[in-house]
Amino acid sequence: MERFRLPKAHLLRKSREFDRVYRQGRRMRGHGMQIIFRPNDLPYNRLGISVHRKTGGAVRRNRIKRIIRESFRCNRDLYPLNSDIVVTVRPDFGLDSAHDVTSTVAAMMASGKARE
Repeated sequence: MERFRLPKAHLLRKSREFDRVYRQGRRMRGHGMQIIFRPNDLPYNRLGISVHRKTGGAVRRNRIKRIIRESFRCNRDLYPLNSDIVVTVRPDFGLDSAHDVTSTVAAMMASGKARE
């Protein structure tokens, strides 16, 4: 089962990594979420997730993070390649499955409307 896991090296964990993406990244908006990404010098993507407290209690926020991580783990080809990616979740987030998140990300990437 080793090949199906998401290594911790593929996650953004430090606030300076998040800050770099927020300052220098391109933004794409979708249903209840936003993807901010910037190229990195690594041969793989790294994911960070930011969920606003107004989204709900800790149980709901952690479930949302699990759903987004699962979508990223299973569908890395949909996300920008060799990038640091931060997914910010707004309080109106209403997606309850990894499939819903994946289809939203696919629609965002297909539209290609990124703003600086």
